[in-house]
Amino acid sequence: MNERILISGASIAGLTLAYWLNKFGFRPTIIERATRLREGGNGVDMREDAIEVAERMGIMSQIRAEAADVIGMSFVNAANHSLARIDMQAIQQRLDSGQVEIMRGDLVAMLHELTKNDIEYIFGDSIRMLEQTGDGVMVSFEHGSTRQFDLVIGADGLHSTVRHLAFGPESQFILYKDHYFAFADANPALGDDRWMTIYNMPGKMVGVYRSGNHVGAKAYFIFRQPNPLTYDHRDIEQQKRIISNTFANISSWRVQELLAGALADPKFYFDALCQVRMQSWSKGRVALVGDAAYCASPASGAGATLAMVGAYRLAGEIAAADGNHQLAFRRYEEGNRKLVKRMQKIGPNIRLMVPKRHIGIWVRNTIARLPLMKSLSRVEHILQPKHTEPLPYYQRESRI
Repeated sequence: MNERILISGASIAGLTLAYWLNKFGFRPTIIERATRLREGGNGVDMREDAIEVAERMGIMSQIRAEAADVIGMSFVNAANHSLARIDMQAIQQRLDSGQVEIMRGDLVAMLHELTKNDIEYIFGDSIRMLEQTGDGVMVSFEHGSTRQFDLVIGADGLHSTVRHLAFGPESQFILYKDHYFAFADANPALGDDRWMTIYNMPGKMVGVYRSGNHVGAKAYFIFRQPNPLTYDHRDIEQQKRIISNTFANISSWRVQELLAGALADPKFYFDALCQVRMQSWSKGRVALVGDAAYCASPASGAGATLAMVGAYRLAGEIAAADGNHQLAFRRYEEGNRKLVKRMQKIGPNIRLMVPKRHIGIWVRNTIARLPLMKSLSRVEHILQPKHTEPLPYYQRESRI
């Protein structure tokens, strides 16, 4: 029952879902708009149940070996003098959270390695139309021939094509969080090794992220924008102009050097800080997982955790229901809603990174200079794992 499952999106959620569906005896196919796996990207956190999912997939030791190994955040002034530092590794060790950060591209490569020999991949194509019938979903592609699948899962991110086709325009589901961000490759010499070096102006942040296990670095730009901008999320040159216009007149610190490098990077990434809020993550034979269903925004640091846990639960419930999608989708939502709701409570993260006023920058730096144990009380609730029910073990009771 419902053996043939199309997954749109070859990132963390889609690859994790494909791994578990294949393990449970289903036949997943992954379609990805890009012509190959998307490399690079920012650092992503593995937290709580995502660590357990990775353990069950046999890759957690590899994740720890390839971790980004960034100590924490260093706040600097225009002369590049350190004003304050937050040692995130020390806090995590104190909390014994087990949390680890890895570059998104490295995690995607691991997941692909687990699935590349067992799963059909279609790169360089995307879904153009979905038509649900009584016994499946007819899928038309931008380039390939029309095919029928039993189920279709959208794991295609914040700007999900599957969500748009099956549920409606993204404007119905997007909650804008008053900021835009960009990241791109950077000259490593512009930042301190193993630190996220941050320079603030009121309502703006420019930073350099240097992983201890990678030769390169990333430049980050964030700016406050009370009202959403109008632009094409696929037009990179238009997005580069937005960042250029926003930061072009800032000559302090290393802003112009970082800006020049970012504008020259073909892998430049820009988007709004947004969350996806939906009453239901499924409609008929179509369901959503990861950012497509419940993006918590990059400010939460929860994207990878929600992607992996959600994908594991969705595949597991499909298996437990032996492919009965109506039962499986309902149980997936019931089991995953509590985690999503908690992870979407961003808290003070964005105010920590991008204070609105000079006084906010001063207060943040003052707090960050306090001894570790005093500072801990102010940031502990961001990192402290909350009590959750044990992650279920799934099995498929019967086979067709």
